[in-house]
Amino acid sequence: MPSLPVWLLLLTAGTAAGTWLARRYALRGNLLDQPGERRSHDVATPRGGGIAIVTVLAAAGLYLALGAGAMDLLWWGFLPGLLIVAGVGWWDDHRPLSPWLRLLVQAVAALALAAGAGGQSGQVLPAILAFGTAMVLVNVWNFMDGINGLATSQAALVALAYAGLLMGGWHWLAFALLAACIGFLPFNFPRARIFLGDVGSGALGYALAGLATAAYLVLPPVSAPLLLLPLCAFLVDAGFTLLGRMLRGERWWTPHVGHLYQIGARRFGHAAVTVIYMMFGGVTLLLTYCLPDAGSTATLGAAIAVYGSGWALWFVLRRGWRGG
Repeated sequence: MPSLPVWLLLLTAGTAAGTWLARRYALRGNLLDQPGERRSHDVATPRGGGIAIVTVLAAAGLYLALGAGAMDLLWWGFLPGLLIVAGVGWWDDHRPLSPWLRLLVQAVAALALAAGAGGQSGQVLPAILAFGTAMVLVNVWNFMDGINGLATSQAALVALAYAGLLMGGWHWLAFALLAACIGFLPFNFPRARIFLGDVGSGALGYALAGLATAAYLVLPPVSAPLLLLPLCAFLVDAGFTLLGRMLRGERWWTPHVGHLYQIGARRFGHAAVTVIYMMFGGVTLLLTYCLPDAGSTATLGAAIAVYGSGWALWFVLRRGWRGG
């Protein structure tokens, strides 16, 4: 393995170069996201830049898997699943698909991860958790990818948090995801010259599900709640927003501008809201690093406190930002 700085530099540079090429491809092919009442941007913007993240992450993952040994079965569930999720997202970026078809394909990818987790652990519970985590995070990252820099910066923070909980090849993959996000961010924040597209948002969610599954397999049970901490901002905003839409009888799976981050972006701009979410994510990152050796009571208490605080902030800010 190269040193960590070299690993980060190579993958960051590779993603930046790939994003530049993806932007040229999108402009030539008129692959643009148009503004609209259900969008948070004001000008037509190229999409599909996440293909650069997918390419770098898949290459890094294959390199790491080949050095991990044949018994590390989680790799051989994760890598095909990543390509499946990215593939259906890339297709959807070019020609919009039925949301139910996308969900079906995502379920196939989630089953691949579940098979890897089950084969690696020899138990059913990790497989069930892997399937559910993949389905949730792929769609949460898609729902939350609506303003400049938000989905990518949050994925970078989660990857950095998980890097401290992982070992071996998965530790290096977490840093690969961090580097890929850093390489993409200058093209998307603070001003967006290209969007992730479904290829990128879905792949980020799936990659985080793979890292969370790998960490779950090596962490003691008392430390498992730590995996939820860095996901709090996105799970709270997506979860409560979509629950509200369901209770109101709305078509919750369709594009909308009802998330807290979208309400905030209309008042304060994309950059300010992304930074606010990064600050909250930074707190959860620090907690994740500080608590791996804490007992079950402290770990569970921290998770409850973080999610309780997240819900309270979501509720208060939602009312305040709408009323202001």
